[in-house]
Parts: sequence; C-alpha cells; structure tokens
Amino acid sequence: MGQAVRKRSVTVAGHRTSFSIEEAFWQRLKAFAAADGISLNTLIERIDKDRQGNLSSAVRVYVLERVAAGGGN
Repeated sequence: MGQAVRKRSVTVAGHRTSFSIEEAFWQRLKAFAAADGISLNTLIERIDKDRQGNLSSAVRVYVLERVAAGGGN
C-alpha cells in the first residue's frame, strides 16, 4: 500500500489541479483533514498557500512535519 504512487485531482483556490503522491501519504493526509474537521481540499489549499516547491513535495513535507510534531493522528 505505502509505495503505490497515484495521481490525485483536487480543487485548489477554485482551480482543478493534480499531483502524484504515494498512497501512504494520501491516507495520512485524509486522516489529518478528518481529525481537523475540514475537507481534504481545504487542507490541501492551506498546504498550497504556504508551499515553495511543487504540490506533491509540499504535501509530503507537511505530512512528515506533522507526524514529527506528534500529530500523527
């Protein structure tokens, strides 16, 4: 499960976009959104707003930083 990379389509700031990410990161991202009581698109919009690289990398870094901070819900 953790190594499968899939392209995901999301809406960010009202525009459809897509990025590729491993299933393990995607599942953790969905869990974070649920734990925060927000939609997955809302969480991705927040990540997108603060990113410096591409969206795939920004999502991975977000997940890693949140897990490292003890927010591994």
